[in-house]
Amino acid sequence: MKDICIIGVGLIGGSFARDLRAQLPEATVCGIDASKKHLDEALALGFIDKAGVLEDVAKADLVVLAIPVDVAIHVLPDVLNIINDDTVVIDMGSTKQAICEVVTNHPKRRNFLACHPIAGTEFSGPSAAITGLYEGKTNIVCEVEKTAFKLQEPVLDLFKNMGMRMRYMDPVSHDKHIAYMSHLSHISAFMLGKTVIDKEKNERDIFDMAGSGFASTVRLAKSNPVTWTSIFKQNRDNVLETLTEYIANLNDFKSLLEAEDYTGVHNEMENTNHIKEILNGIK
Repeated sequence: MKDICIIGVGLIGGSFARDLRAQLPEATVCGIDASKKHLDEALALGFIDKAGVLEDVAKADLVVLAIPVDVAIHVLPDVLNIINDDTVVIDMGSTKQAICEVVTNHPKRRNFLACHPIAGTEFSGPSAAITGLYEGKTNIVCEVEKTAFKLQEPVLDLFKNMGMRMRYMDPVSHDKHIAYMSHLSHISAFMLGKTVIDKEKNERDIFDMAGSGFASTVRLAKSNPVTWTSIFKQNRDNVLETLTEYIANLNDFKSLLEAEDYTGVHNEMENTNHIKEILNGIK
């Protein structure tokens, strides 16, 4: 792969471009972004070689969609319309069902590989891009059987060489599971931040009393609202299901405190300590 187009040069696309430098040093990386400021920044940081427009994907061997998921479902069909028969297109979005459905009957469906590298930080934009973001991370690949083998093989090798673990899943299961493991935690962080801000109008008090526990819990509330609104929109039904269960658990905990049932409070926390064993393998 010598010519690569990355659509969206923020944290996800930019970090991918940085890792591409190590894997494909001879490749030319073209950045495409709705923001000229982002393109200028990516050029200055050196992880893209040139700025381009959508039509440039016609010359690409690999096209990477690293844009909000509600935009990606509209851009992907246009990209598939333009590319040549030997181009492979991947997306990096946090939801998979909608984007897979939108190209189900596209004549070039075989050129698309639906991916979700589970990686990121709470920061956004080209300056947030870091080398090695994907090392040791899991990459969920959906509907791999619908992508031409000769096109998917070099991309999967590229992921593995970046240090990613491959996991294969259908899009419906992916969206359900990721609602619990990622989307709910972001909502919790946003709403915890909102609760504290609404209650503590004196920001100095928050600053003085905020310990490491609060900082780590609310860290995700610094994430890009544009990105996360689009994710919640696309995965609405699954997110609503997780919220319903989460709110029920919060109400149960509240009831235990109201009843002064501290044995029950202790048992709830002790039973949940089992999460340490589950998370042991996550680095």
